[in-house]
Amino acid sequence: METVPHHPHKQDFQVERLIFFSDAVFAIAITILVIDLKVPIVPENATDQQFLNEFEKQIPQILGFVMSFFLIGIYWTAHHNMFGYVINYSKRLLWINLIFLFTIVIMPFTTAIYSEYSVTEGHLKLISPYAIYVFNICITGIMNFILLAYITNPKNKISEYVPANYAKFGKIRSLITPAIFLISLMVCFFDPGPGRMVLFLIPFAMAYISRKIRKESIAVPNHSTKKMKK
Repeated sequence: METVPHHPHKQDFQVERLIFFSDAVFAIAITILVIDLKVPIVPENATDQQFLNEFEKQIPQILGFVMSFFLIGIYWTAHHNMFGYVINYSKRLLWINLIFLFTIVIMPFTTAIYSEYSVTEGHLKLISPYAIYVFNICITGIMNFILLAYITNPKNKISEYVPANYAKFGKIRSLITPAIFLISLMVCFFDPGPGRMVLFLIPFAMAYISRKIRKESIAVPNHSTKKMKK
């Protein structure tokens, strides 16, 4: 699909509008997450133990909030990085980005479903609430992959020079989180406890990919260096 024709200054403004709108959606989604957290309610003459017992009931919601907060933060960081290369836009880019943002906006809702049904041991045995949350994460990762692939494809004339290692490892990183969530879900069919523990692999996987990116960035001369040599 061809890019939308505009005067260069107008075009830059339209790209900035797209980025500002996206940032606003991320900010709203990450803020809405905290609404699901409730203050423990205890009688006026309650003891500290009673308060702690009520607070303990909120732990699944707190864990769900923390996990989704950092997941949305990771996707915002990825979005911020990839749009740093964007110098143009097209209608297809607008729609791909909008669908990606939809998966972000819906995350507070799927987080609430997952957290609400993780309170008791009986709830933990339910797979469906967790599966809904995992489905959301998977679609988000896939859309992030599609968005990155579209932006970094030279044929689309959307971005300036993009380092090859950034495009390659960015795509891999887009699919790591969904893959680990799917593994977690499969393990949950056998044992919900260890199944959710699988998610702790995500930061280690991300750190490994980031290290690979840094190594390749050092090993491969950048675009400006190549130009100087010529």
